[in-house]
Amino acid sequence: LRTEERQRLARERREEREKQHAAKETQILEKERKAKLQYEKQLEERQRKLKEQKQKEEQRRAAVEEKRKQKIEEEKERYEAVMHRTLERNQRLETRQKRWSWGGSVTPDAESKTASKRSTSTANLKQTETVMNKRLSSSAALLNASDRTRRSQLSPLDSSVISRLLAPTQASLARSKSAATLSAD
Repeated sequence: LRTEERQRLARERREEREKQHAAKETQILEKERKAKLQYEKQLEERQRKLKEQKQKEEQRRAAVEEKRKQKIEEEKERYEAVMHRTLERNQRLETRQKRWSWGGSVTPDAESKTASKRSTSTANLKQTETVMNKRLSSSAALLNASDRTRRSQLSPLDSSVISRLLAPTQASLARSKSAATLSAD
């Protein structure tokens, strides 16, 4: 009797353990199923967001490209308008010069007259240039002679700075030449 009782109790405990084990397995399987569903949901959400982001980026890129094309088109139109205005202005100036030229209408004979006038004025300029160069060199020689005595008392660095400051610049020479040209005219 006792052994039967023990065997029955052992069987019940075994069955109870198997039930618990089966319940745990179903819980684990349910958790895995839920986790898998959650993962798939997150994956779909991520893919949807990436797709939206790509679409926004493409739209932004298309808008930027459209804006760039529009800007290039506007610049092209502005450039063409400027060129058109410049050409018109040049044509107006040419007609005005033809109308008010000294020789009247522009003919081959008139062109030769203006060419001879140019050659004589160029010759006059060259003459005044040589005169100016002689005057400038002589005045520079006088300045150099009086300054040499002063420079001998200065250091080499100071004397080189002073000589550079006293030497006439190209701009001053050009101004002198233009002044001489104007006074000669």
